Amino acid sequence: MEDEFLIALHLADVLVEMGHRIAGTVDNLDEAIVFARDEQIDFAILDINLAGTQSFPVAEVLTQRGIPFLFVSGYGSDGVVDTYRHITTLAKPYAPQELERAIAASFATSSR
Repeated sequence: MEDEFLIALHLADVLVEMGHRIAGTVDNLDEAIVFARDEQIDFAILDINLAGTQSFPVAEVLTQRGIPFLFVSGYGSDGVVDTYRHITTLAKPYAPQELERAIAASFATSSR
Protein backbone atom coordinates (compact mmCIF):
# COMPACT_ATOMS: atom_id res chain seq x y z
CA MET A 1 0.00 0.00 0.00
CA GLU A 2 1.81 3.07 -1.29
CA ASP A 3 0.42 6.28 -2.75
CA GLU A 4 3.61 7.35 -4.57
CA PHE A 5 3.66 5.49 -7.91
CA LEU A 6 7.44 5.41 -8.38
CA ILE A 7 8.02 4.23 -4.81
CA ALA A 8 5.40 1.50 -5.24
CA LEU A 9 7.00 0.39 -8.50
CA HIS A 10 10.46 0.29 -6.96
CA LEU A 11 9.18 -1.56 -3.89
CA ALA A 12 7.51 -4.17 -6.10
CA ASP A 13 10.76 -4.66 -8.03
CA VAL A 14 12.77 -5.04 -4.83
CA LEU A 15 10.30 -7.57 -3.42
CA VAL A 16 10.35 -9.63 -6.62
CA GLU A 17 14.17 -9.60 -6.56
CA MET A 18 13.93 -10.98 -3.00
CA GLY A 19 11.81 -13.85 -4.30
CA HIS A 20 8.38 -12.61 -3.25
CA ARG A 21 5.29 -12.60 -5.45
CA ILE A 22 3.25 -9.41 -5.54
CA ALA A 23 -0.48 -9.95 -5.07
CA GLY A 24 -1.22 -6.34 -5.97
CA THR A 25 -0.68 -2.72 -5.08
CA VAL A 26 -3.17 -0.12 -3.96
CA ASP A 27 -2.79 3.60 -3.52
CA ASN A 28 -5.83 4.69 -1.53
CA LEU A 29 -7.55 3.71 1.68
CA ASP A 30 -10.86 2.48 0.27
CA GLU A 31 -9.19 0.12 -2.22
CA ALA A 32 -6.73 -1.01 0.42
CA ILE A 33 -9.49 -1.97 2.86
CA VAL A 34 -11.28 -4.02 0.18
CA PHE A 35 -8.00 -5.63 -0.91
CA ALA A 36 -7.01 -6.47 2.68
CA ARG A 37 -10.45 -7.91 3.37
CA ASP A 38 -10.99 -9.92 0.19
CA GLU A 39 -7.67 -10.99 -1.32
CA GLN A 40 -5.55 -14.03 -0.53
CA ILE A 41 -2.36 -12.47 0.81
CA ASP A 42 0.39 -13.68 3.13
CA PHE A 43 1.90 -10.33 4.04
CA ALA A 44 1.37 -6.60 3.53
CA ILE A 45 3.45 -3.44 3.56
CA LEU A 46 1.47 -0.37 4.59
CA ASP A 47 2.56 3.21 4.10
CA ILE A 48 1.14 4.95 7.17
CA ASN A 49 0.24 8.14 5.30
CA LEU A 50 -1.72 7.74 2.08
CA ALA A 51 -2.17 11.22 0.64
CA GLY A 52 -3.02 12.54 4.09
CA THR A 53 -5.10 9.54 5.20
CA GLN A 54 -3.73 7.09 7.74
CA SER A 55 -3.70 3.38 6.91
CA PHE A 56 -4.65 2.09 10.37
CA PRO A 57 -8.11 0.86 9.24
CA VAL A 58 -6.28 -1.48 6.83
CA ALA A 59 -4.03 -2.62 9.67
CA GLU A 60 -7.16 -3.47 11.65
CA VAL A 61 -8.51 -5.66 8.82
CA LEU A 62 -5.16 -7.43 8.46
CA THR A 63 -4.96 -7.98 12.22
CA GLN A 64 -8.46 -9.47 12.26
CA ARG A 65 -7.48 -11.84 9.44
CA GLY A 66 -4.19 -12.78 11.12
CA ILE A 67 -2.11 -11.48 8.20
CA PRO A 68 1.30 -10.12 9.20
CA PHE A 69 2.29 -6.67 7.96
CA LEU A 70 4.73 -3.88 8.53
CA PHE A 71 4.50 -0.13 8.28
CA VAL A 72 6.71 2.18 6.26
CA SER A 73 6.76 5.88 6.93
CA GLY A 74 8.72 9.00 6.24
CA TYR A 75 8.24 9.74 9.94
CA GLY A 76 9.49 6.37 11.18
CA SER A 77 7.75 4.99 14.23
CA ASP A 78 6.68 8.50 15.32
CA GLY A 79 3.62 8.20 13.09
CA VAL A 80 2.39 4.94 14.62
CA VAL A 81 -0.55 5.03 17.03
CA ASP A 82 -0.20 3.18 20.34
CA THR A 83 -2.38 0.27 19.18
CA TYR A 84 0.27 -0.68 16.61
CA ARG A 85 3.51 0.26 18.40
CA HIS A 86 4.44 -3.45 18.44
CA ILE A 87 4.34 -3.65 14.63
CA THR A 88 7.64 -3.35 12.78
CA THR A 89 7.98 0.12 11.27
CA LEU A 90 10.56 0.96 8.64
CA ALA A 91 11.59 4.59 8.13
CA LYS A 92 11.73 5.87 4.55
CA PRO A 93 14.04 5.87 2.73
CA TYR A 94 15.27 2.36 3.41
CA ALA A 95 17.70 -0.04 1.79
CA PRO A 96 16.55 -3.41 0.42
CA GLN A 97 18.47 -5.18 3.20
CA GLU A 98 16.56 -3.19 5.81
CA LEU A 99 13.28 -4.18 4.15
CA GLU A 100 14.28 -7.83 4.12
CA ARG A 101 15.14 -7.71 7.85
CA ALA A 102 11.88 -5.88 8.61
CA ILE A 103 9.85 -8.52 6.76
CA ALA A 104 11.61 -11.29 8.67
CA ALA A 105 11.02 -9.46 11.98
CA SER A 106 7.34 -9.04 11.12
CA PHE A 107 6.89 -12.75 10.51
CA ALA A 108 8.80 -13.60 13.70
CA THR A 109 6.60 -11.26 15.74
CA SER A 110 3.37 -12.54 14.17
CA SER A 111 4.17 -16.19 14.92
CA ARG A 112 4.47 -15.59 18.65
